[in-house]
Amino acid sequence: MSKKLLIISATSRNNLELAQQIDNITSSLNIEKDLINLEEYDIPLYTTIKQEDTIPKHVNDITLKFIDASGFIFCAPEYNAGIPPILTNAITWISVSTKNWRDVFKNKKALIASHSGSGAHAFLSSFQAQLEYMGCTVYHRKISVHRNAEFNPESVDRILSNFKTFFK
Repeated sequence: MSKKLLIISATSRNNLELAQQIDNITSSLNIEKDLINLEEYDIPLYTTIKQEDTIPKHVNDITLKFIDASGFIFCAPEYNAGIPPILTNAITWISVSTKNWRDVFKNKKALIASHSGSGAHAFLSSFQAQLEYMGCTVYHRKISVHRNAEFNPESVDRILSNFKTFFK
């Protein structure tokens, strides 16, 4: 089975642009991949009441993409020194819509990227801890774009080339 990379953007603006830039660079790495924007999926806010109703169709669609992936690149901003609600909500729905939610993440490789107003240090560290708790192996380098650090294609290419080795 070939490895498949899922690139996830939590937003439709800066982080989607970052995800697309990463997607373009990964084209030269000969990795099968898919890019999704969480804002394109109509996923209600998770509550136990909503879960009792039924699992929304869009949750099933996203869950299948996560199950099918061998690894992930997450592109998300830092919100109030934390993880953006849309990303937390999607992961929560994925975790309750599978028999063994850890299997969706267990032993999969992940890279975290962010386009935020600041360096997004709180997001990068807290999201890494969450991914590791869920069973992912998180690559030690991060991609961080902010007002004092523009997107650097050469640096990102080096990070992604090394991630590809880590990903195998």
